[in-house]
Amino acid sequence: MKRVYLLLLLFSSYQMVNAQYTEIINSKRPGFSESPYSVGTDVFQFETGLFYRTSNNELSGSKPTTVGGELFFRYGKFFENLEVNAKIAYQRDEILNTPDPNFNISGLSELTIGAKYLIYQQKYTDKSKEIRSWKRRLAFDKKRLIPSIAASVGVNTNFLGEGFKANELSIKGAVLLQNDFSDRLVLLTNLIADKILSDSNEYSYIATMTYALNYKWSYFIENQGIFEKGFSPKYHFGTGVAYLFSKDLQLDASVRTNFFDDYSFLYSSIGVAWRLDKHSDEVIQKKSPRAKLSKKQKGRKKGNFFSRMFKKKKKRN
Repeated sequence: MKRVYLLLLLFSSYQMVNAQYTEIINSKRPGFSESPYSVGTDVFQFETGLFYRTSNNELSGSKPTTVGGELFFRYGKFFENLEVNAKIAYQRDEILNTPDPNFNISGLSELTIGAKYLIYQQKYTDKSKEIRSWKRRLAFDKKRLIPSIAASVGVNTNFLGEGFKANELSIKGAVLLQNDFSDRLVLLTNLIADKILSDSNEYSYIATMTYALNYKWSYFIENQGIFEKGFSPKYHFGTGVAYLFSKDLQLDASVRTNFFDDYSFLYSSIGVAWRLDKHSDEVIQKKSPRAKLSKKQKGRKKGNFFSRMFKKKKKRN
């Protein structure tokens, strides 16, 4: 039977017991929120896409239309809990500046370099081993209400196009939370402070619920709130799907809009996430039960969530 893989609920992942690495790609796309889990050591991951954005905000006196592309690079090194990353975006804005002539702005609109570290990883009870009580086997694990927690920090550089430059460098920090309510249903919550040390501080939250439909497809719904000094709060709602083409390649599409503002806003995106997997784990093998010294050998870990699921599926067939 042809081997199939479970889609990783978009940008969230099912982690190993003591490691961040997963046998299936763990992508941030296509939502805006970010999982607290890293990609794992010696994994190079590229998440890129094209986006289109339009708005008819008459209060600003312009109706910009934006097309662009973005790349989010992730790399794990030194510790399983640690990830370094960089995001770069290029866009072209067409400004319909009525009654003045239209004009275009193009160039790098974002270049952020950062890192993420998992502070606390929640572990759940394996109910499959409960054979004495049917009620306990099906009972909800209350520990799933306590999320895994990570902290991220980044520097918003000023190496941008002329139309997108800021007056100075700024800092972006976030607290990343993840609740695995079941093997299929995951909630991501991000609390973000952006443009710190600048005159235009921005605070936001992102709440994303993802659900795996089957071994290949997953979808999400997302709510984002943005709060800037001197401006009314902005609330965006998004949805999208992801398709797992292979264990190292994911395709995605998404769309989002706003509901509560007095102007329309539309954002759409298509993209792909791919990783170069050079990960290996140190496996300790004892020569004898009494041996104090152990020999370390490098090899890929087996028996995680996915491989167990594949074995069960083969047995049923």
